[in-house]
Amino acid sequence: MQIIRNLSTLYDALAGFRAAGETVALVPTMGALHDGHMSLVRAARTRADRVVVSIFVNPTQFGPNEDFDAYPRTEEADSALLRAGGVDILWAPGVREMYPEGFATSVRISGISDHLDGAARPGHFDGVATVVSKLLGQVRPDAALFGEKDYQQLAVIRRLVTDLNLRVEIVGVPTARAEDGLALSSRNAYLTTEERSAALALPHALNAAASAMQTGTPVATALTEAMDALSRAGFSSIDYVALCDAGTLAPLESLDRPARLLGAARIGLNRTDGFTTRLIDNIAVNP
Repeated sequence: MQIIRNLSTLYDALAGFRAAGETVALVPTMGALHDGHMSLVRAARTRADRVVVSIFVNPTQFGPNEDFDAYPRTEEADSALLRAGGVDILWAPGVREMYPEGFATSVRISGISDHLDGAARPGHFDGVATVVSKLLGQVRPDAALFGEKDYQQLAVIRRLVTDLNLRVEIVGVPTARAEDGLALSSRNAYLTTEERSAALALPHALNAAASAMQTGTPVATALTEAMDALSRAGFSSIDYVALCDAGTLAPLESLDRPARLLGAARIGLNRTDGFTTRLIDNIAVNP
């Protein structure tokens, strides 16, 4: 596996793949890799001859008072995982390589990015859309793979690719979960033992709400019950629990079409440092 940190070397390596008639898949990450990321790598290997994984903790998608400085950076361990996983290139640029002096462009996807995480984290999806645009332009992959855990992000990226006529297949990969059902996330590393146990309330609440809706409970009632369950479990604040159209993410008041139930909440105010961990999750819900 090549570890590449500058664009000229990346372009040369990719040109070699293309000259040999090989296809390329891209897996964008921010590092701190776990089996959820590796499930993307495994899926990528079935779709292309060569796999490129990027690791870049993107400062433009973090807001004030978020965890950019604290975000785990574990490149040595990540590299070992990727090498064992058969990755061909680890693209690991620095901030100056991605955003050189004079950089002045931002990409904004209106509508689909405005609520849910877009409302809870203003500017977040502008940063995501900008860095993904750059990564797709740098690698020019045949396919790019993203986890469904970040379902709104996946929807935003699909809208980006459609609107800009980018010739890449965007592949969503089902959420990888621990044996007890918690969605795998790099931010799980922040959780204390007690918080890790309490965090299970998020997938449990979503599944209970989905079951309630499917058996006739009004959507608003089921959502309220889910939020109450999160509060009782010790989540310090709830950004949202919402039922949305599976394709457009438009909010739904009734379960009358394929939908996605999404939740985001924060846990950890019981810690002496006052640090909270924001967890997200989502599940498919059909009438």
